[in-house]
Amino acid sequence: MKYNLSEISKPVLSELGNFNLLFKQSLKSKVGIVDLITKYILKQKGKKIRPLLVLLSSKVAGNVNERTYRGAILVELLHTATLVHDDVVDEAEKRRGLPSINAVWKNKVAVLMGDYLLSRGLLIAVENDDFDFLKIITNTVRRMSEGELLQIKKTHKLDIDEPTYFRIISDKTASLLSTCCEIGAKSTTNDENQIEAMREFGENLGKAFQIIDDILDYVGTSNIIGKPLGADIKEKKITLPLIHALKQAPKGESSNIIKLIKNGKNKNNIKEVLEFVNKYNGIDYSYKVANSYVAKAKESISIFNNSESKMALESLLDFVIQRKK
Repeated sequence: MKYNLSEISKPVLSELGNFNLLFKQSLKSKVGIVDLITKYILKQKGKKIRPLLVLLSSKVAGNVNERTYRGAILVELLHTATLVHDDVVDEAEKRRGLPSINAVWKNKVAVLMGDYLLSRGLLIAVENDDFDFLKIITNTVRRMSEGELLQIKKTHKLDIDEPTYFRIISDKTASLLSTCCEIGAKSTTNDENQIEAMREFGENLGKAFQIIDDILDYVGTSNIIGKPLGADIKEKKITLPLIHALKQAPKGESSNIIKLIKNGKNKNNIKEVLEFVNKYNGIDYSYKVANSYVAKAKESISIFNNSESKMALESLLDFVIQRKK
């Protein structure tokens, strides 16, 4: 069965509409250039997976309320701030089909804009005494920064092993998704078991999501995933499919592949690395690992009563495994 995000969103469709209005209001500023750029940000329509997770998690554990919306706004502001900063770091020229903020207004404005978005989120939490949200989100920012820095260091040395890879994806990707689910549950219940179950769900969902993302770099096509095949190899990012293949292959062959990656962007080099990963079952192994995280995520929410929202979260897991972009 195929899943899509509009089907998965159905149990919280009206709540997503409310969120979009509240999010728009949260971006308003009396400073002209800030208002101009936030309006531009709203044009860059994203999938809104993070607010969706907050709202669904809240409904699984109880009911969506004002605190739930504030939590959803907080995570979306943090996520948007990190995207703006990432585009500066990566010197990206496009974001969701439109020129990036750094391409239009230059780096200095983009960095300050990212800071503004983050501060708006923190202010909303402080003004409403959501200090529990604040504690969760500041820890998430720390983890995301550490994960990114660890990846940069390891990419430079090309010495990533499996435990390091899982630490990076846990901190870089899974931390924010687990935060969404934890905040969603926390906004509606004080039951620590339920809050922890939702946090674990998000963590495992995030790991599966990132592994699939890394697989698509080896098996996707550029027009579907929006980046050329082998982009991670060009950037010297060592991800799970390659880590497994390097471990399985004879030492001499693995050393040769590492040399090819170090030598960079030659098309034939990339083709050889792609073939090497297929030869030593890097793709199949990575799918197996991603599926194991999906199973763990499903298990973690088995404590909740069946509902449309719980079914939507389970469908989201299937969507992540089946996605092609």
